[in-house]
Amino acid sequence: MDKPQISQHISRQFNAELEDVRQRVLAMGGLVEQQIADATRALMSGDGALGQQVSKADFKINGMEVHIDEECSRILARRQPTASDLRLVVAVIKTITDLERIGDEADRIGRMAADLATQERAKASYIEIQHMSRHVQQMVRDALDAFARMDAEAALTVAREDANVDREYEALLRQCITFMMEDPRSIRHVMDLIWSVRALERIGDHARNIAEYVIYFVKGKDVRHVSLEQMEREVKK
Repeated sequence: MDKPQISQHISRQFNAELEDVRQRVLAMGGLVEQQIADATRALMSGDGALGQQVSKADFKINGMEVHIDEECSRILARRQPTASDLRLVVAVIKTITDLERIGDEADRIGRMAADLATQERAKASYIEIQHMSRHVQQMVRDALDAFARMDAEAALTVAREDANVDREYEALLRQCITFMMEDPRSIRHVMDLIWSVRALERIGDHARNIAEYVIYFVKGKDVRHVSLEQMEREVKK
């Protein structure tokens, strides 16, 4: 398994800066994971207060993105990194952008949960939604683990899972449409659920993006916008 390590430099300070940035990304990822879990719990239990709490906490993720981005800019200006060091900094900048967007999606689910808590609970596929949420949470966790170990094979596994999440989303969307057709009074409630399910699907997309950045760092190949088969060929080279 191809797992290049972060380069070691004569400057201990440079080593420390790169490791600090990496650790900050993982800390940001941990907060994002918690936000997804809390937002889902609020949605499942009808806990409007928890949903509002998730929404209000989004500023923490935004602040972490800004801080890490500023640190990466300082590294680029001071160190002028090349080769794998440059790829690492680029991968970090892109990863925190996707983590921030995952936070936005958790915020959206939190707001939907708060709104749904004020409505009569309609017949809907809550169990399936919870399963999909667990699926995307695992994708995010695995993507961050691949980032921590810079493991291209693990990243490829995350990318493969995105298609399964897409199928879950499509199945849930069909069920939600059926509920609305059977009971037009449920339209408002089910529409909020659809937005929540859409947010979960987008979280899966962002997890795949993070996996692609890991492959970029390890292999030096940009695998965005390519087929899964082509991505597999690049990882196995």
